[in-house]
Amino acid sequence: MKAMWNNEIIAESDDVLFFDNNQYFPPDSLKKDFFKQASNTTVCSWKGTANYFDVVVKGKINEGAAWYYANPSQAAEQIKGRIAFWKGVILSK
Repeated sequence: MKAMWNNEIIAESDDVLFFDNNQYFPPDSLKKDFFKQASNTTVCSWKGTANYFDVVVKGKINEGAAWYYANPSQAAEQIKGRIAFWKGVILSK
């Protein structure tokens, strides 16, 4: 599975987990140069607090386009530290 934004592959892995209608990539699949830690968080009532990354490619910033749960609830433990995408990030096999 590949994650692409602004015509660049930003993550790629054969170990992607489908969970709660999202594809979660392992942390080591990220091309780190394209990610900047964002300060915002959100709270899911059953998964816990999500943290975000801005995706930065070729000088363009996609704010909060990637998220992860550093300390998810027990019900979502399998996605701990894995990264999911939205906001125009294209996923393909």
